[in-house]
Amino acid sequence: MQTESQPDIDVIQSAIELLRRHIDWDKALQRQSDLEAHIARADFWEDQAEAQKIMREKNHLDQQIDAIRMLENGLGEHTELMELAEEENDAEMIAEAVTALQKLAEIASKKQLESLLSGEADSNNCFIEIHPGAGGTEAQDWASMLLRMYSRWAESRGFKLETIEESDGEEAGIKSATLRVSGVNAYGWMKTESGVHRLVRISPYDSSARRHTSFASVWIYPEVDDNIDIIIEEKDLRVDTYRSSGAGGQHVNTTDSAIRITHLPTNIVVQCQSDRSQHRNRATAMNMLKARLYELELQKREEAASDGNAGKSEIGWGSQIRSYVLHPYQMVKDLRTNVETGNSQAVLDGDLDGFIEASLAARVGSTRN
Repeated sequence: MQTESQPDIDVIQSAIELLRRHIDWDKALQRQSDLEAHIARADFWEDQAEAQKIMREKNHLDQQIDAIRMLENGLGEHTELMELAEEENDAEMIAEAVTALQKLAEIASKKQLESLLSGEADSNNCFIEIHPGAGGTEAQDWASMLLRMYSRWAESRGFKLETIEESDGEEAGIKSATLRVSGVNAYGWMKTESGVHRLVRISPYDSSARRHTSFASVWIYPEVDDNIDIIIEEKDLRVDTYRSSGAGGQHVNTTDSAIRITHLPTNIVVQCQSDRSQHRNRATAMNMLKARLYELELQKREEAASDGNAGKSEIGWGSQIRSYVLHPYQMVKDLRTNVETGNSQAVLDGDLDGFIEASLAARVGSTRN
């Protein structure tokens, strides 16, 4: 076998093994058979809602099983082609097999990553909230840097961005920002970015050019779709109106059209100023509140499954998930996975895939153990 193809073969075999474990292959095949028998029943469509739920499960399971079989069949065919080409010393056929294995390895890597996005709400759009920690202008500027970083990352993946709320800092940066990120698996990709982010740099706002440490929090939660029913009672809400400000506010800040809703039982606060209409801003804010309550429930379930104690914590020392150092050296390090890079600027420009993929893999592993 061509030694140059062995790494690709290893990638494909590793992906097949991981994907099989991920769905518990034997149980998945049995479940597929059971679902097919259930769908074949004469009374299957009498309960439309239940039937659609079962069809969604069946289609998702079919996709997972078909992906594994496709990789297995492809690996078998291409390695046989390689062996035949080597026996006949056919350079053109060898090159064809090498290329085919390379392409299959790329597909295998993609399927392996997609397997990490199988949570209940992973396919949904999501909201991202960013808030500076203590520290005034310095922390507010760091929050705006994070807003730029996530915007760049989302755009590079083809996600659509919509500013729901953004409040400018007094001198620079932002006091808060909320974006809606729309696209396939948006929440699945972004969910592990929730937490406190720490920046160490020489402050551009310090005339003595001293080194400063700043903190900002990032909170990711899934948009609630029509299949998820969240009940909110009016008596549990406090609704405040205020005048819009920040980016894009020039057309909407002449009236108190912005909305802030506080959910009293949980003390969750959401706000929206993206529209001139107070009514539409309220509707968007209510959707955000439903999303936050749903995310809270998902977090409780995950903590119960992993026996963890993750949660929203104080924006300060000891609670950060990632550290961004720009002075005296360049390094970004994820404190959960120990993934790090010396190219801080690339990360701040949106190169986050390595960190996200590692934290997703670690998160999936913790809920299975």
